Amino acid sequence: MSDVARKHKRVPALLNVIWEGVAGKHEARTSDITVAGCFIDTLGHVRVGETIKFKLCLPAGNAIELQGEVVHKYPNVGFGVRFTNISEPDRKRLEWLVKAEEYKVDKLQGE
Repeated sequence: MSDVARKHKRVPALLNVIWEGVAGKHEARTSDITVAGCFIDTLGHVRVGETIKFKLCLPAGNAIELQGEVVHKYPNVGFGVRFTNISEPDRKRLEWLVKAEEYKVDKLQGE
């Protein structure tokens, strides 16, 4: 999906992820995140449209347990996932996380 078509700004974020889909359980990491989804860097196999369960490990040491739909994939690179069925408390935690990661990027860029 192009950045023009996105409703939410993508923010670079390297967060550990433990995800489980049809092909099994895998450890991976994100490369970017929004309040609506993320890109997971992994060699694990998924199908577009597949629903996965995963834990997004937060910098403070705790995790958010999420569910998502695979919206696109790049074999041997990873896949994009759109979050589904998010509770309001977890949505607020994601909003905080995205703002914090965006702040870090802005500080590194000197803005």
